[in-house]
Amino acid sequence: METVEKIKQQISENPIIVYMKGSPKLPSCGFSSQVAQVMINCGEQFAFVDILQHPDIRAELPKFANWPTFPQLWIEGELIGGCDIITEMFQKGELQPIIKATADKFRTEDAAE
Repeated sequence: METVEKIKQQISENPIIVYMKGSPKLPSCGFSSQVAQVMINCGEQFAFVDILQHPDIRAELPKFANWPTFPQLWIEGELIGGCDIITEMFQKGELQPIIKATADKFRTEDAAE
């Protein structure tokens, strides 16, 4: 599978996904650590891709997203942003309702199947 196709598939199959360095439990950079903490504090499940384990995605995603840095938060197929944007949204209380609404929406859809 082409890398861009793999990225599109990951984004479409995971309503909340973070592309980061490392994992939420063992982040490999300060920015990824900060975003992981924000996401964990939102209290909903989210998918993640460790770009250090996937150099193809690390190379292609910035071009695909038109966003040069990691981490990247995607919600329902839309790039939300990187560390500064995510942190600011969380501090203003804007991120939590988006995360919760998305998680609730997909929990309901999964339950209905």
